[in-house]
Amino acid sequence: MGFFHFKRLKIIEQIAIVVCFAVIIPLSVCGLIINNINQQAVRYQLREYAKLTANMVSDEIDFFSDTINLNLTQISRSVSHINKKTELDKYLEKAAEEIPSCEKLQIVKNKEDYEKIYKENKKSQKATLSTSLDSGELLVATYDLTKLKDKIFHSLKDDQRQIYVLANDGSLLASHNYTDTVFKETITQMPKNPMVDEPVIFGEIKNQPIVYLKKLNPPITIIVNTTEKLTDKLINKNRLKIMWSILFAMMGIIAIVALYTYYLYINIRQLFKGIIAISKGNYERQIRLLTTAFTPHEVVFLAFEFNRMAGEIHKSYLQLKKNNVELKQLNEFRSNLIDTVSHELRTPLTSIQGYTSRLMRQDIEIDEETKQKSLRIIKEQSERLKRLIEDLLTIPDIEGMRIKTNIERVWLPEVMETAKLLIKNKDNKEIIINIDETFPNVIGDKSRLEQVFVNLIENAVKYAYPETQIIVDGKYDKKLAKIYVKNKCDVIPKDKLKKLFDKFIRLDNNTTRTTRGTGLGLFIVKGLVEAMNGKIKITSDEKYGFCAEITLNVAQNEE
Repeated sequence: MGFFHFKRLKIIEQIAIVVCFAVIIPLSVCGLIINNINQQAVRYQLREYAKLTANMVSDEIDFFSDTINLNLTQISRSVSHINKKTELDKYLEKAAEEIPSCEKLQIVKNKEDYEKIYKENKKSQKATLSTSLDSGELLVATYDLTKLKDKIFHSLKDDQRQIYVLANDGSLLASHNYTDTVFKETITQMPKNPMVDEPVIFGEIKNQPIVYLKKLNPPITIIVNTTEKLTDKLINKNRLKIMWSILFAMMGIIAIVALYTYYLYINIRQLFKGIIAISKGNYERQIRLLTTAFTPHEVVFLAFEFNRMAGEIHKSYLQLKKNNVELKQLNEFRSNLIDTVSHELRTPLTSIQGYTSRLMRQDIEIDEETKQKSLRIIKEQSERLKRLIEDLLTIPDIEGMRIKTNIERVWLPEVMETAKLLIKNKDNKEIIINIDETFPNVIGDKSRLEQVFVNLIENAVKYAYPETQIIVDGKYDKKLAKIYVKNKCDVIPKDKLKKLFDKFIRLDNNTTRTTRGTGLGLFIVKGLVEAMNGKIKITSDEKYGFCAEITLNVAQNEE
């Protein structure tokens, strides 16, 4: 068993083996059996029909023999009453005309004269029959064998067999479909001691039976020979028909099986390709079958279930990929949060702790100015911590779209004045607000709008060039109002411009940080503006390095 290696066959090979053992071999065996049975049946039919033909010829000869003997008997009785030779000759001549196939009637005195007439008729291929008269003479009748043969073989004129009628001396009296070569071969096969009055089959070829029938009265032998042409027609051609029918049936079955196998193989290959694609991570692959009448229901069902499974896997893969991105963002957010908290909280806490410790010292005397300065710094750092905490607490509300806003009609000049007072402008940069009292009311939340413009203007102040202006412009139409916050600073790169509204994004990185901030201002601004059904976008060019455009809905007249 160790030397035996089992090889699993492919579907096509298995189907070929099944077709061979279940179709081709059984059909071939059935064809051989049917062919053999048909040959035996036709052979038996040929034998029986040959005997029947011999009996038919025998009956015809008996009928004509009896008829001729009856005619000769009647003539012999009439002749005995005629005495004159002239009258007798006229009567015999008239009687010969009335008897079918009879050429001549004459009376001879003895057997020697009869033998003489017999020999002459034999040379002329004519039959000689006689009967005795009361006077001892013989009535001799001469018959035309050609006419007799036509009457004997009249019912067998379409028969393809060869039929011979022989006299006792072996001479041929009559024949049907005569062939000299075949006749000689047939005579050589005749048994030496033939049976009498019974048709007997002889011959060396089974499919070409030869029948002889030897009769004593009249003394003749009838031979019926089945020709090769008839055997070829009834056996060989039928054998070929059966073989061709089985061959065509096998070819038809093989063609149908081949067509079925072809479609099955194509669809199974599609299944294989789909499985291989899934195994290599291509979860979008779908199986497309060649659906025909030859496509099995099970294959269609399997393909449908596979496509459904692949679709579910693809969805899960996309969800997992999305979750991975979110986890990556969350991890980045955590890192940024830790970095921001560690950087932005440490400085104010350190300042608060330091100045608080200073104020609590008992070993030194602190003047009033120093106390006020320390308390002011503690207050500023506390407000800074408060704003940082508020910004951090606002992030979940923005991301979850849960920001609460009190939508109302808001007058922007008032909002701008309040925002201007809240802005920290240590460098005392000039802030120009070009929004007058005629500017229409907008739809929004007043406190949230103050928070938005404080963030934007502080951001503009923070990064503007020294001794440059921060400009706030506005324009409007019947439906929309647009406010622009602009400064002059370095042009913001395009790749960073797209990310300014993300969390913890700053124009300066951690290593080159020159300004304070968490990187949450623009993220919060965007969330607040969109919560009030507004829009915001940032542009940067050589004229204005930073330009924030806020679009709000104009409040319609109350009527």
